[in-house]
Amino acid sequence: MTLPSIAAFIVGYLFGSIPFGVLLTKFAGTKDIREIGSGNIGATNVLRTGRKELAAATLIGDMMKGTAAVLVASALWGQTPALFAALSAFVGHLFPVWLRFKGGKGVATYIGVLIAIDWHAALLFGIVWAAIAAITRYSSLSGLVASLVSLIFLWRQGDGAVTLLFLVLTQALWITHRANISRLFAGTEGKIGR
Repeated sequence: MTLPSIAAFIVGYLFGSIPFGVLLTKFAGTKDIREIGSGNIGATNVLRTGRKELAAATLIGDMMKGTAAVLVASALWGQTPALFAALSAFVGHLFPVWLRFKGGKGVATYIGVLIAIDWHAALLFGIVWAAIAAITRYSSLSGLVASLVSLIFLWRQGDGAVTLLFLVLTQALWITHRANISRLFAGTEGKIGR
């Protein structure tokens, strides 16, 4: 790794580790998000507080920190370091130093990174997510399928470095959702709106 790539990795991690779900719910005076529902810090669990506006703000914040990390790194150091920032922003969300490395599952930050790198793929992710969610009402399944479709789209674009990055991110995303996958197979996964 070059010095710009190392710098981009650090900057990306710091962006990614901002725990919007925890901060927003704390400022709003609700119960600690880590003590309700799944204990996750992401938008889906924030929605369990009954505060839709906080969930929406968390979703946007978690997305935009991924986008910002990539754009800042790209502007300062170029395209290759920006890919390191993308990776570390995602890692930062999963393992934020501020929360003893216990973070979210990464879907929103995955989308945010995707927006910065290829907005067409991000748009495709959103369309697929919405379609699967409308049919099945499973948020987790929607994110997992959308990540695979996005990965295939990027692979067909022919950029090996970007494809490799999202291969790693998609695998990590599936790993963070392993409990959801087990519940999907068992028929016990919670549906949107319940």
